[in-house]
Amino acid sequence: MRRVLTVAVAAGAAWAARRALSRRIAASPLWPLPALETPVSGYSPRRPLRALITSRTQPADGVLGLTLESPELPAWTPGAHVDVILPSGLVRQYSLCGDPADTGRYTLAIRLVEDGRGGSREAHAQLVEGAELELRPPRNRFELLPAPSYVFVAGGIGITPILPMLRAATAAGADWTLLYGGRSRASMPFLDDLAVHGGRVSVVPEDEAGLPDLSVVAAAAPGTLVYCCGPEPLMQAVTAAAPDPAAVRLERFAAPAPGPARPFTLELRRSGLTVEVGADETALAAVRRELPATPYSCEQGFCGTCQHRVLEGEVDHRDELLTDGEREDSMLLCVSRAKDAHLTLDL
Repeated sequence: MRRVLTVAVAAGAAWAARRALSRRIAASPLWPLPALETPVSGYSPRRPLRALITSRTQPADGVLGLTLESPELPAWTPGAHVDVILPSGLVRQYSLCGDPADTGRYTLAIRLVEDGRGGSREAHAQLVEGAELELRPPRNRFELLPAPSYVFVAGGIGITPILPMLRAATAAGADWTLLYGGRSRASMPFLDDLAVHGGRVSVVPEDEAGLPDLSVVAAAAPGTLVYCCGPEPLMQAVTAAAPDPAAVRLERFAAPAPGPARPFTLELRRSGLTVEVGADETALAAVRRELPATPYSCEQGFCGTCQHRVLEGEVDHRDELLTDGEREDSMLLCVSRAKDAHLTLDL
């Protein structure tokens, strides 16, 4: 009788194990690795937030100002941005330019780019007061680090992440100056907000005074941090003018021009697949031919959605998002490539 009971218990345990195994396989197509809430490789999109657009303004020609309100909006720090999910499903990144102390409220400013990829046109046309907007929690890759002094340089809509930094630097008692350039005064948002800072702010409209004079950057004292956001030529000029390029912090709102590309091979270790990446396509596009559920968003190397772990090979990093530490063992599939002929991913 005891033997029969033992056999029955063992059979029951085996049935339970098979059932659990079937569920695990269904939950994780890349079994035998477990299904994780936050994958070891890649990015697990966080729960979207919903906020009400309570105000729509025009802080400058061609610039849309939005105030978003919700009791569930997370806290943020100067330099942070949010992913905005537009009604069409497009995802775009916009800097928060309000006051972090104003809890439950976010402020965005969106420049209309007529020849862009369509996100700003959709925002200007469809994001109206009273509408609900979906977004993801703030992330900060342009954090304001403590320093005795700062030089801030903004070009056009690049003033958006800089604006809350000025408040924080003032509150901390730091010495700072702002050099703010743009095509014209009419196109430069937040001039009224900046006027309260008096002589600390130099406004340089190109149609009145030409390009900004970067001598203030060149004259930065040791220990001064330089923060710049704006068009690529401005950021290159600021980096070149700085006495210590390591003290320069940059925030891009457009992808840098890609370098030359050549084909390479991707081994997807966990899925047992090998894919060829053509010279005229991205690693993301090649991977999605085999694994169409691979998540992505901005396709410009900004958001981090397509970040994956690299097991073998050297990466030609073309993003402006990853830290030096992250670049040692991961890449963004949407823009980065192999330096040689082969990469192996934990995918």
